[in-house]
Amino acid sequence: MQTNQGTQEPTEAEIYVDGASRGNPGPAGIGVVLKFDSKTICLKKFIGNKTNNEAEYLALLEGLKLAIGINAKRVKVFSDSELIIKQLKGEFSVKEARLSKLYSKVKELERLLDIEYFHIPRESNKLADELANEAIDEGR
Repeated sequence: MQTNQGTQEPTEAEIYVDGASRGNPGPAGIGVVLKFDSKTICLKKFIGNKTNNEAEYLALLEGLKLAIGINAKRVKVFSDSELIIKQLKGEFSVKEARLSKLYSKVKELERLLDIEYFHIPRESNKLADELANEAIDEGR
């Protein structure tokens, strides 16, 4: 049996997520910034034609998958999308069918993590925003 003695696995991470869409729907991209153990992982991806809210959820899903991949246990999620954060905290209901599917996928991943959600001003989410917009530029 192998043990991981000597390798410290991260237990806490911060995820900054942003989704962008040019048109609603339109060409869309996601940006994710994962911070843990004084390390930072950045991800950007073109996701085709999506609404802005779909892009926000897809960014969050990618961020949660990254956090699970580094064995994070506690995660703080930061987003400038008030709608998404309020939906995930149960303050707003999810009425749109496409968002409902994405919301359900997030809730499935939540079972693997201890998550807190925070709404932040757009200025505090610049890197994730830049990544999402770069993804659109590169994907078009």
